[in-house]
Amino acid sequence: MKKIASFTVNHLDLLCGIYTSRIDVIGESPLTTYDLRMKRPNLEPVLNTAEMHAIEHIGATFLRNHPTFAEEVIYFGPMGCRTGFYLILKGNRSSKDIAPLVTEMFDFIAKFEGAIPGASAKDCGNYLDLNLPMAKYEAKKYLEETLLKLTDKNLNYPE
Repeated sequence: MKKIASFTVNHLDLLCGIYTSRIDVIGESPLTTYDLRMKRPNLEPVLNTAEMHAIEHIGATFLRNHPTFAEEVIYFGPMGCRTGFYLILKGNRSSKDIAPLVTEMFDFIAKFEGAIPGASAKDCGNYLDLNLPMAKYEAKKYLEETLLKLTDKNLNYPE
């Protein structure tokens, strides 16, 4: 079988960052998948499911209520390897162009107070597996160590 695009990325040299993973065209509309890499693959511990789940709930709610991007959000969810998230938006913007949105979202998550959106048995299939304090910790870490210090190395996949 042909390798899928995400398996052709050199994960040995991949830094934390925001990357354009792929661009698909549906009809005449481009959809861009972004790789929001929070952990260095195979070099540091991955995210636990409870904080990933909380980041997903808060991040998806933030994005779908965003005054500029709400209508362009297709998907926000975790990577199976638990080193980050995928964000799919309508349009064809560079990773640098969406950096302000991602920074705003992770700042929101890092400062989030109150009940996690959708944290009930009625709203979620695994509502007990959420950890807000660790979600805030990981969001702040990604924000301070990566998003506020982005360079070309954090915005373009390694060769």
